[in-house]
Amino acid sequence: MKIIYCDCFSGISGNMFLGALCDLGFSINDLETELRKLSLPKFELKHEKVTRNGIKGSFFQVKTRNHDPAYRPFSEIVNLIKKSTLSYEVKRKSFCIFTKIARAEAKIHGQKIRDVHFHEVGGLDSIIDIVGAAIGIEKLGIKKVYSSKLPLGRGFISCQHGFLPVPSPATLEILKNVPVYDGKVEQELVTPTGAAIIATMAENFGNFPQMKILRVGYGAGSKDRKDVPNMLRIVMGEEEKGFLTEEVYVIETNIDNMNPEIYEYLMERLFEEGALDVSFSQIQMKKNRPGTLFKVITKKEILKKLVEIIFKESSTTGVRTYMVERFILPRKIREIPTSLGIIPVKITKDIEGNIKYMPEYDICKKIAKEKRISLLKVYQTILSDVKEHLL
Repeated sequence: MKIIYCDCFSGISGNMFLGALCDLGFSINDLETELRKLSLPKFELKHEKVTRNGIKGSFFQVKTRNHDPAYRPFSEIVNLIKKSTLSYEVKRKSFCIFTKIARAEAKIHGQKIRDVHFHEVGGLDSIIDIVGAAIGIEKLGIKKVYSSKLPLGRGFISCQHGFLPVPSPATLEILKNVPVYDGKVEQELVTPTGAAIIATMAENFGNFPQMKILRVGYGAGSKDRKDVPNMLRIVMGEEEKGFLTEEVYVIETNIDNMNPEIYEYLMERLFEEGALDVSFSQIQMKKNRPGTLFKVITKKEILKKLVEIIFKESSTTGVRTYMVERFILPRKIREIPTSLGIIPVKITKDIEGNIKYMPEYDICKKIAKEKRISLLKVYQTILSDVKEHLL
């Protein structure tokens, strides 16, 4: 199975993603042919080889022949995609990416999603970047997308709404639940378009997946940075059966002098702040006193924050931390339409290729209470609808 790993050491934008796909062998002629299936104003695609810090890659750019309004309503773009003769999978991916942006904009501006009007993202270049990304993935035969963590820049950018902080509000909203870190650069490293493409397509953010490397492509950004190459590197390979691995940290402490009622609240606080797992187990401590082994699994980025919460909310005076390697099956969260509404569903695939899926418990519990039906019935209904949708 052909997969790619997006190494976003210098961030990601729509044209960087397309440039890297072109560098991998995605044909500009194929892209132009497919884009003719959309009713778009006249445009010109520019693809050239450039060098960034000694590394050669592809620079992709869209040039409009006539003045193109960058202001388009979400509904217009949806209709544009629906009415096209693009393949089902290209339509689905494009729709999902634009929907993710629209939801972010609706949240920021306090609107309903149907009332959202795109500004920069509504421009012809952004439409081609997004739809082109979906076309490129299909044409190259890529079945899975993985990504590194994303570096975020600093400073301010000028846009339709004036000067906005970097990362932009839309980018941050889109990147919820995506691991990021400080890129320490006074520049926008992740654009809303780039954020939406990778947040929609990537199944996992972290280390390289197990693969046999076939090709490597570099997509160049517009600016030429002096510190690191302003490029997105995409590694294409054949997936090897196995697990994904990632480095996580364990926090643990022994407690024998705390009111047991506090554990539930402590667990809730840690999960709210991003803990991967929290567990308690009974142990015998010194002088044969019964106690509790309290253990938390977390990413490095929030390690200290969780330690602070444990000190604040528990009676412990010391904790142990250590790094471990975690083996995980590839998983992703997809929002799937069901008869009970749009439900976030965790989808995993085991080493034999069998797909497993499970709806989020909290959502199911909320539905059961609101509709006054059993939680079991909610699970059965959603799982049945999800199975039919995935088939």
